[in-house]
Amino acid sequence: MINILFSAQPARWEEFRPHLHTAFDKAGLDYTLATEFPPEQVDYIVYAPNGPVTDLSPYTNTKAVLSLWAGVESIVDNKTLTQPLCRMVDHGLTEGMVEWVTGHTLRHHLGIDRHILGQTGEWLEGAPPLARERKVCVLGLGALGTACAQQLAALNFDVHGWSRREKSVRGVACHHGDTGLSTSLTDADVIILLLPDTPATANIINAETLGLLATGAVIINPGRGPLIDDDALIQALDHGTLNHATLDVFRIEPLPSEHPFWAHPKVTVTPHIASETRPSSASEVIAENIRRGEAGEPFLHLVDRDAGY
Repeated sequence: MINILFSAQPARWEEFRPHLHTAFDKAGLDYTLATEFPPEQVDYIVYAPNGPVTDLSPYTNTKAVLSLWAGVESIVDNKTLTQPLCRMVDHGLTEGMVEWVTGHTLRHHLGIDRHILGQTGEWLEGAPPLARERKVCVLGLGALGTACAQQLAALNFDVHGWSRREKSVRGVACHHGDTGLSTSLTDADVIILLLPDTPATANIINAETLGLLATGAVIINPGRGPLIDDDALIQALDHGTLNHATLDVFRIEPLPSEHPFWAHPKVTVTPHIASETRPSSASEVIAENIRRGEAGEPFLHLVDRDAGY
């Protein structure tokens, strides 16, 4: 019998429980799923950082901690975590992110705001350029970044991608390292941030990197709030070097009502809705990782503790 502990907010338990049972049964697991077990009896923890378990040291026989969240920055440095940690890479989450990023990229590319918000009776002439004339830079080529970059490349955008380590993505000009970052950002019209939150990525969008972009560029951030130097971003918007910022994530969430992003005419705030874990598809990922653990196979989406993701 496999003992699986669910450690997340109570509302998540009610939301996930039926989907986890369905996925575990489909995978042929012999299991017990509960929100409480003696720690030494737990084989796997289905985990959210805001759940009741923060000290993982008593879970001496636990084979893996399976995160419900794509981001693991709030757990990866937990000194009590000695078990393998797997982040959530869920096809439902990926699909949602691709839809959100593609929608907002097309919004800015086509100048949709100009027509929706500019209904003043003036005949606004001038068609937008073709997608192939727009340089789009995707910072972060993990599962989400790669999927978004490939979708935008399929729409014929000139897509460049950057990652800390060398990668190859069909249809995307891939760059890596410090020099590659400058190359990917130089003269970019649309910048999409899908990097993890690590010390190496904090404030990666700052006064210096903003200065590399094409005049009138657009920033789209569904990744992590600390990727952007907020003051430098506002300054670039105010000076007209940056045309717009569409932001879904922030250093403090919910975004405080007094934050200048709310009132800035060149900022769109969305409330961390670019994508989220879907219980049905996420449960399938968790079930597959438990099946793998019991079969002695490598876990999916294992976190590199040194890299932080």
